[in-house]
Amino acid sequence: MARLAQTPGLTDVQRSILETVREFADKEIIPHAQALEHADEYPADILEGMKEMGLFGLTIDEEHGGLGESLLTYALVVEELSRGWMSISGIVNTHFIVAYLVSQHGSVEQKARLLPRMATGEVRGAFSMSEPECGSDVSAIKSKAVRDGENYVLNGQKMWLTNGAYSSVVATLVKTDTGADSVYGNMSTFLLEKEPGFGETAPGLTIPGKIDKMGYKGVETTEMVLDGVTVPASAVLGGADQVGRGFYQMMDGIEVGRVNVAARACGISIRAFELAVAYAQQRKTFGQPLAKHQAIAFKLAEMGTKIEAAHALMVNAARLKDAGQRNDVEAGMAKLLASEYCAEVVQESFRIHGGYGYSKEYEIERLMREAPFLLIGEGTSEIQKTIISRGLLKEYKL
Repeated sequence: MARLAQTPGLTDVQRSILETVREFADKEIIPHAQALEHADEYPADILEGMKEMGLFGLTIDEEHGGLGESLLTYALVVEELSRGWMSISGIVNTHFIVAYLVSQHGSVEQKARLLPRMATGEVRGAFSMSEPECGSDVSAIKSKAVRDGENYVLNGQKMWLTNGAYSSVVATLVKTDTGADSVYGNMSTFLLEKEPGFGETAPGLTIPGKIDKMGYKGVETTEMVLDGVTVPASAVLGGADQVGRGFYQMMDGIEVGRVNVAARACGISIRAFELAVAYAQQRKTFGQPLAKHQAIAFKLAEMGTKIEAAHALMVNAARLKDAGQRNDVEAGMAKLLASEYCAEVVQESFRIHGGYGYSKEYEIERLMREAPFLLIGEGTSEIQKTIISRGLLKEYKL
């Protein structure tokens, strides 16, 4: 293992899992990532390998067929996968958030029915809060669920679903009129089950097609149209008595998601550094390797320092969540620093590569298109600063 981004205090099992995933990334992901990404091709073969390794059930309890590992283990696995190709981590991340929501907030029936199939990867999850006219401002969502006897009827349009097509269950936040004083008490999360694919994948539920993106390719990002989707009250996450709890359930999942985005940023940063430090020792200018020039050596020093800082914050946020402590501020800090540093580290690696960095033959070109996504995914940097400042002002209130 390289010196950067080491994690003290890991168990033998955790170390073994990470070594296996790193080897998988080196042999099965990195050699194919460029071709798959440029073709925007779904990485079906890689996904089969991940199923065999049990990664889809990494954090699902053993009683439901998973490995029962911690958020920290999962975050470190995501770091290794993202080092190979961020899109791979995206496929498993959204699935993991849904599995976490079901594990933490699901009814006994929902856990027994969904988690064993999620653990094998037979059923994969997607997560939906954003809409065409709102992203970080969750209070502005317009999609609604209206009670109709023993059922609910859902109408609206959702946006930016990772795994939107290949998923079989979508955790979907919509408005419900519960009579609560706050808009946040009038939201509920529904587990919408559908067939994988595009088009009408369940009565009234349509996945129109794949959104074309500048990066983050291979994994599909979609819209979801709800037109009279009728589901029983038991489809509410946690059961019918959890109507109105959706916002709070989703925020719990988002804290996990922000740790994951931080881990993704760390993984991309590590790969960008590896590419830069190798190229700087091979490429010669003015009679000596780039790394012998102080301007480049200093860049490498700064890149390594940023990776260490981001990794440490990510590990701390994961360990707090694993300990059952609130980590909204720490997860926000980890996501903020890791994503901003990732953009900087990748750009410095790009500069070190010079003209070759602009060529699609070089891996750094792909990383340059992937890193910006992390600045906005799971809440922009400005949203993280809002969360962090509010938390700190509460703690240090006069």
